[in-house]
Amino acid sequence: MHAAALLVLAGCGHTHALLLRRWIMRPASRPADVAVLLVNRTSTALYSGMVPGLLAGLYPLEACAIDLRDLCRRAGVGFVQAEITGVALERRELLLEGRPPLRFHTLSLNVGCITRWPAEANGAVQIVKPLEPFLAWLEQRLAQLQQPDADPRLRIRGGGAAAVEVALALRARGFQPELLLRGEHLQLGSAAAERAAEQLLARAGIALQRGVADQVPADLACTGSQAPGWLAASDLPVEAATGRVLTNATLAVPGVERVFASGDCAVIAADPRPAAGVWAVRAAPILAENLRRQLADPPRPLRRWRPQRWALQLLGDGGGAGSASPQALALYGPWQRGPARWLWRWKDRIDRRFMQGFAPAAAMDAAATPMACRGCAAKLPAAPLEAALGRLSPTGDHPAAEDAACVETSTSGALLLQSVDGFPALLDDPWLNARLTTLHACSDLWACGARVHSLQAVVTLPEAAPALQEEWLLQSLAGVRSVLEPQGATLLGGHTLEGRDGAGLGLSLVVNGLVAPERHWPKGPLAAGQRLLLTRPIGSGVLFAAAMVGAARPAWIDAALQVMQQSQAPLVELLAAHGCQACTDVTGFGLLGHLGEMLGPAQQVLLDPEAITALPGALELLGQGFSSTLAPANARALAWLEPPGPLQLSGASTAAQQQLWIDPQTCGPLLAALPEASAPAALAAVQAAGFHQAALIGQVMG
Repeated sequence: MHAAALLVLAGCGHTHALLLRRWIMRPASRPADVAVLLVNRTSTALYSGMVPGLLAGLYPLEACAIDLRDLCRRAGVGFVQAEITGVALERRELLLEGRPPLRFHTLSLNVGCITRWPAEANGAVQIVKPLEPFLAWLEQRLAQLQQPDADPRLRIRGGGAAAVEVALALRARGFQPELLLRGEHLQLGSAAAERAAEQLLARAGIALQRGVADQVPADLACTGSQAPGWLAASDLPVEAATGRVLTNATLAVPGVERVFASGDCAVIAADPRPAAGVWAVRAAPILAENLRRQLADPPRPLRRWRPQRWALQLLGDGGGAGSASPQALALYGPWQRGPARWLWRWKDRIDRRFMQGFAPAAAMDAAATPMACRGCAAKLPAAPLEAALGRLSPTGDHPAAEDAACVETSTSGALLLQSVDGFPALLDDPWLNARLTTLHACSDLWACGARVHSLQAVVTLPEAAPALQEEWLLQSLAGVRSVLEPQGATLLGGHTLEGRDGAGLGLSLVVNGLVAPERHWPKGPLAAGQRLLLTRPIGSGVLFAAAMVGAARPAWIDAALQVMQQSQAPLVELLAAHGCQACTDVTGFGLLGHLGEMLGPAQQVLLDPEAITALPGALELLGQGFSSTLAPANARALAWLEPPGPLQLSGASTAAQQQLWIDPQTCGPLLAALPEASAPAALAAVQAAGFHQAALIGQVMG
């Protein structure tokens, strides 16, 4: 069956994370014939139960973070990394920053909460939530704490359980916190709990300042939570005090068709509970069942849920209270127990078991199992391509191997160049996939010194309901235009196809460019003395191959995508200004393969192994034996490194480095040949343009 509707999961709080895990473990619980997209501003979701331990230095960040790309991959769900800015209810669209909205059939909101603090005060006081900016702030403060004249004092505004845990955790890291209370007491739900917490704080040397006015300066605010403001601005029904979306007992938003909300951003109107992870976790089975019932054909009655009255809270001291090992305090309604070391050990086991449920599938055999890679790694290897062209034209008059073909000379005297490119979708996100494909295709023109003029697209869409195909097509074409418009280029038109036999999204592009004849850069041949400039790091092929089996860290893929999305169009003028004489783009055949295309007969290049930079994680994965499916075919270029081959090294290289040089690249760097005299200035200009890891990697010897 083909997808008939689009379910958008907005945000990945605990409820949505557990929903996806449930679909992995129980595929029958997933709604049938429905396409699903998860939209989240980051590629990881932090488990709140372990955050105090993270702040205290007891856990590394990776131990507390759920890899959302891998979770979605295993659940058969698309992942879109974007900042959500609102919901247009009448149009049924989720609004996203810097890109087109997503039109949904059904929407589920689980976007978490932010610290309740006046927006105008955010610049002066760091807020704890969202967590990612707070963690970046903390890293800076920890670095400052290492300086000889550092001031370890931290004034933390807040008196709830979270503020107590944060203060204790930061005490364990060497800070001297004090809590600023608006009232006279902590706010932990019972007098017994507040007395126990005050004892913990006193033991840690953390002072309580009572009755402090809001105007008194503070460093950090941990003052309760509220929902993101865009929920109320979207005309959703919300709780007046906190902005949390009001739902009924089925987690559906009353008066709004096919919209659900759960976790810290929502509250059941008739049975309210405070924002807490326990209720977010308990909501997951109810949400899973009701989404399945809502999306059945025909829809079925939804199940009602009454959350438990109280939730168990285990407050860890992070070791900040001066004990030999961490302790925890147990709170349940009016009841309190501890602090005790056994309670911490219990909490630690609970938290680790929770995170173990999201661990990526075992990838121990992945390095030995070829993966059908996508992006430019899906291109045909060089050997069958050359053989087919040779048979097509035995006399050798087959098409030239330049990056773009010269079609004609325009009336202005400029050369009209044309190139074609495309590949199966690298990502589930149709907008970002189209953006990357377009950047990749345009690089053929940039490598010729040309300005991109126009483009035509052939979009292959999966078999699905017309509304879904409309959405994928809109997102794809908008992704194409996001690259063209800054260049002043035009999307002329194109063609659409519907895939067969389960074929997914695909995009092929015909790109047209204009270049003055005197600035038309060939690939080669190179000239003695020229320096070779590589504009950015390589390694995308192995990173995305490893990501297909859950072996690439989220931060590695984030870093790769950031590099790949950077348009290299501004480099054309910079390279021209510094006398660029030949150029190519490094794509599917890898660095060595494309460098080999630049060489003339009997030419030799001396490469500096240490100058060739890798994307984060690429060398580590190559060292573990991971590779793209195109890499073995590209390995024939390694023979050129053998003396007296055309490529020689100025120093020793590792096996992983050599594998990096044959790794197929999507949105790879430009490789430019420059006069020896102007190469250093060219490098400085390229780095100043934001390509900070550009490097001079070699020199033509003859």
